[in-house]
Order: sequence, then structure tokens, then C-alpha cells
Amino acid sequence: MNAKIVFVLIVCIFLSSCAPSRRFTGKTGKVSAKSYGTLIGYATYYGPGFHGNKTASGEVFDMYKMTCAHRTLPFGTILLVTNLSNSKSVQVRVNDRGPFVKNVIIDLSLGSAKKIDLDGKEMVEVKIMK
Repeated sequence: MNAKIVFVLIVCIFLSSCAPSRRFTGKTGKVSAKSYGTLIGYATYYGPGFHGNKTASGEVFDMYKMTCAHRTLPFGTILLVTNLSNSKSVQVRVNDRGPFVKNVIIDLSLGSAKKIDLDGKEMVEVKIMK
């Protein structure tokens, strides 16, 4: 009987140690729009598979609008994205979260990607300014 009690206690201790220490509250970190300058990195685009789905901001994604996804910038932030290989620029509004790919700093909608000749390419190096 004592062996069973000890076993149950050990199992309970083990299972409680597997529980997460913090719960996700749905809040994400925010970056003040004034706290960054120029960012340089890689951009990708997304579109057909996501067209009509809800974005992280709650609005419906329209792949033809001038929007983008960024990991931390506040929704509604307006950015100027310049393709460094051809100097073409597009103004976009942050309305989604992402990209979730290493070394990529922004995901553009298909419409905004076309403006800077990103469509048809895997990724391009861009400069992002507020």
C-alpha cells in the first residue's frame, strides 16, 4: 500500500513539472513606431493560399491590397518598403503577424510585392522605413 502511495506521489510530481510555467494571454510584445529607424533584411510575399482568411489584426486578408505582415510592429503602422536591387518602393500597412521564416523581416501581400518586382522571386533584400 505504501509503495502505491509513493508511486502516485512521484507520478503527480512528475506531471506537475511538465506543466508550463506561464500561460499565453493573447498579448504580444509591442514596439513603438518611433523606436526603430531603417531596417534592412529580406522580404517575401504571400497571397493565394491566404486570400479571404482573417489576419492577426482581425481584418480579412486581400492579397491585392498594399499590406504586410511584421512580427512586432503595431497594426496600422505605415511603412515604405524599397527593393534594394531595383530601388522600387511601395507604401504598406501592417495588418498581420509574420513572417515565421528565419532571416525574413517582412511578408508583403501579393499586390505590394508586384509593385517592387518581388513576385516570382523567393525573396529580395529590402529597406524598410517608417
